[in-house]
Amino acid sequence: MEIVAVLLAAGAGRRMGGPKALLRIGDESFLARAARVLARPGVRSVVAVLGHEAARVAAEAGAPAGVSFIENARYAEGMLSSIVRGLDEAETRGADAVLLHPVDHPLVDPATVDRVVEALDEGAVIAVPTQGARRGHPGGFARAAWPALRAARPDRGARAVLADHPEWVVHVPGDPGCVLGIETPADYGRWIAGLSP
Repeated sequence: MEIVAVLLAAGAGRRMGGPKALLRIGDESFLARAARVLARPGVRSVVAVLGHEAARVAAEAGAPAGVSFIENARYAEGMLSSIVRGLDEAETRGADAVLLHPVDHPLVDPATVDRVVEALDEGAVIAVPTQGARRGHPGGFARAAWPALRAARPDRGARAVLADHPEWVVHVPGDPGCVLGIETPADYGRWIAGLSP
């Protein structure tokens, strides 16, 4: 199965005061860390969808070699527009499935990504990691689910596809990082301080 990882990094990061893709984890940006974790066996390529300050993010993120950047000119319409842009790119590349991963979840464990890839390889239409009772990232979507993603309402996004098609969803064990989103300066500050958000 040909899998393309789509890293969703187009947002303005208004609550953070700038693109979350450029926040740091040690020596790495969020974008670089997430891209590195997504580049697992079974993933053919990693594509980062940029939008707000795209040129700056591409120049400053320090992405690993091999990561491709594409731009979503409609990023202000919300994350679903970046998902659709990523699907377009994956289709161009002949992918059978995508991993969708928001850049503000940089702490996911590589083993979680491996389990999502394995579920897709075994025939899952959608594979989602869970930690406790919470769904996490990345979500794996085989080509059969792409029309539903494209047809989703922007205010519901990919969550609508999971809600409307529970028979497609295979849950795999996740790790705490797969559900840990850095949304605000307070989240980031707690994380930097080594406290649990």
